[in-house]
Amino acid sequence: MESFKPVDLNQKLMTGCVIPAHPLALNAERKLDERHQRALTRYYLAAGVGGIAVGVHTTQFSIREAGLYRPVLQLAMEEMTGKNVMGIAGVSGMTMQAIREAQIARDLGYNAVLLSLAALPNANVRKLVEHTEEIARILPVIGFYLQPAVGGRILGYEFWRRFCQIENVVAIKIAPFNRYQTLDVIRGLADSGRGDDIALYTGNDDSIVVDLLTPFQFEDKIYRIRGGLLGHWAVWTKSAVDLLGTLQKLTTLHPNVLTLAAEITDSNAAFFDAANQFRGCIAGIHEVLRRQGLLEGIWCLDPHEGLSVGQAAEIDRVYKAYPHLNDDTFVSAHLEDWLK
Repeated sequence: MESFKPVDLNQKLMTGCVIPAHPLALNAERKLDERHQRALTRYYLAAGVGGIAVGVHTTQFSIREAGLYRPVLQLAMEEMTGKNVMGIAGVSGMTMQAIREAQIARDLGYNAVLLSLAALPNANVRKLVEHTEEIARILPVIGFYLQPAVGGRILGYEFWRRFCQIENVVAIKIAPFNRYQTLDVIRGLADSGRGDDIALYTGNDDSIVVDLLTPFQFEDKIYRIRGGLLGHWAVWTKSAVDLLGTLQKLTTLHPNVLTLAAEITDSNAAFFDAANQFRGCIAGIHEVLRRQGLLEGIWCLDPHEGLSVGQAAEIDRVYKAYPHLNDDTFVSAHLEDWLK
């Protein structure tokens, strides 16, 4: 298989781009729907993303138990190969499992791994660093601060300082949905001595615009979050690419931008089911894609996982309230080609 090697990973990460977290397309029997899975990847590529993350939380971690990890990564890579985008593979589990997954990603041509530490809830900083070093020997590592509400763990300042000192760490997805913990990551980077080498990406779906606009200052140096690696950007992706481009060009902050920030957060609350502790976060993303025709249904691998009571009405509400945020017209114009 043709490799992604021509992509300049560090340059692309530092420039800043949209990286959607790729969902999983299933049919009514909860089997892989290859046609719609490919259509989703084609949608993201046509929208102008800088990378695609596959095998991550939005893809459903249980693809591993279902025997779908390699097939799903391979389908995405077949569509991405030859394009100027980063392939990022989700890697999780204890060290031996994480090594196997990183090796699969490397063999398929992925550029980097997004490393979840959720399987090590009680490991100390030294163990977490050693675990990361094993994976970093295989592929460049993007750190992942996943919020505890959906299976992550608390990772403090000292961990992030030590983590950033690992040579093959290239970026961090900051997704604790918590301002204090977000600052722990950035301060850890600032004090690691590698502040110029590691790109920061927001995964705080509740604070996307604010993260992208904020200059974080430690000592005499400014640190900025370059782009986003987001489940939220798995939908309305063309609008997300346009949004990031606009924010990167801003020289002054107009109040309308903060209004937009609130609108996006409100939309995310509906998609991610914030009212119900994020129980419907995967199904909510699927529901938006279903309405656009990119998925046939909202089926998840877990038959008990679906929309919460009232969540569909919330999605209706934000669609009506913020029509300027969706990219339905773009999707409608190209959907037939993506589904071929």
